[in-house]
Order: sequence, then structure tokens, then C-alpha cells
Amino acid sequence: MPAGFGSSLEGLERFSSLLIAEALPFATALKVNLAFYEAFGSRGLAALERLRADVPEDVPVILDAKRGDVASTSRHHAAALFDALGADAVTASPYLGADAIEPLLERADRFVYVLCRTSNPGAAEFQSLAVAGGDGAAEEPLYLRVARRATEWSDRYGTVGLVVGATAPADLQAAREAAPELPFLVPGVGAQGGEITALVGGAPARAGMAATLPGGGCLVNVSRGIASVALASELPAGPEGALQEAARSWAARLQVLR
Repeated sequence: MPAGFGSSLEGLERFSSLLIAEALPFATALKVNLAFYEAFGSRGLAALERLRADVPEDVPVILDAKRGDVASTSRHHAAALFDALGADAVTASPYLGADAIEPLLERADRFVYVLCRTSNPGAAEFQSLAVAGGDGAAEEPLYLRVARRATEWSDRYGTVGLVVGATAPADLQAAREAAPELPFLVPGVGAQGGEITALVGGAPARAGMAATLPGGGCLVNVSRGIASVALASELPAGPEGALQEAARSWAARLQVLR
């Protein structure tokens, strides 16, 4: 946390409120990592509810929760995330199969980004494992099977996108080729080392129906790349000015995707 905010829940809420106020004029959506508020228990969720209430209705809020469980549990995930916490979209794991996230997918007024090829360093451990292709097709990495299956879910529900990180550019392009119709949530740009060159002028901006969507169907997430500028020891314009300038700068760099 920046100087003057501390590591308490109160400091987190104050900084989050400041970050939202300064960055939101340049952002398409807001993605919240739910765990950072859950760590404070019920008080943390109450703080998140207050922050959510301050976000304008026309700005989508994505809760990065990575849910996915047996159907009875998933129904309560849907109630908690969509109804109680007011998420417009969530992230979910496909590992348990379609029935485990169906209660999320069937909400026609909400959206689900399914984990496909994530941005963390160990992502390839399972996501790149070769699996037999369906209907006699050649072997392919597991993340591509997820992309193709998510396309089938989208055909049925129309509420499905994919989480595909910018830290693996070749895999990002392969996922776009496998799922040209789906919107992508793209983490990993900035602090994780992903570069926007993986997104500019390549398959993500050209293929399928996604080519007609803003940003080529890619919603690019820059979290630490913006928030961490407030950690600098000397900020002539204060954390407010630093956050605003960082958000403005990233928006300018990503203009080419619009």
C-alpha cells in the first residue's frame, strides 16, 4: 500500500476508492480481485459492497473469483457474485465441466470469462498438456480444448468469454484462432511482463465476430501497472496525479485496439 494508507481494511478501502476515481475515466471496465477483500472476512466484503455502489451503472464490474464447483454450490456462487455483490461478470474454472459453471452461464444478464490460458508462470503445467482431439482430430493443448468447448457453451448461452493472458503471445494467437467468436479478458500486461504487441495487429484483432467488437474482442486488464505507481517515494502531484497519469498513459497505448 502507498504511504499514508497503511495495510488495514480502512486503508485498502480508501486506496481502492482513490484508484477507482482516478482511473475510471480512462477505463472500459473495472476488474476486482475478490480475494483481497475476502481476506478481511465479512468486513472486507462490506467494503467491497460500498465500493461497488460507487461505480457508475454503465461501467461493467468483473469479479475475479475463479469459481467453478458442483452445480448446487455453483448456484450459490451465482447468487453471491451476481446478486449480493453486484458483479456484471465473473471468472470461472472449467475444470469440473459444463454442469459446474452452468448456473453462472445461464444468467442471461451476466457474463462469465472461463479460464483458458492464464498469465501466471506455471500456467503451462496443466494448460499446455496434449489431449486427444475430439472426433478423431489431432492432439492439441488442453487450453485449446477449453477454447473450443467454451465456444459451444457460447452458442447455447451467449454469456461466455475466455481468460487468455498476454504473457504467452503464441498461445494467445492460437486461442483466438480456435475461438474467433469469443470476447477475451487479457491479463498479464504491465507488471507481469506481457506486451501489447501480442494484441496489436495480430489474430486477436482480425478473426471472426470478435473483429467487430471494440478492441478486437479483447478487454485488456492492467492492474499493478496502474496501482503500483502510487508506491513511488516522491510523487509531486500526489498519488492522485500518478494514478490518473498511469491510467491515461495505458489508455493511450491501447487506443489502437479500439
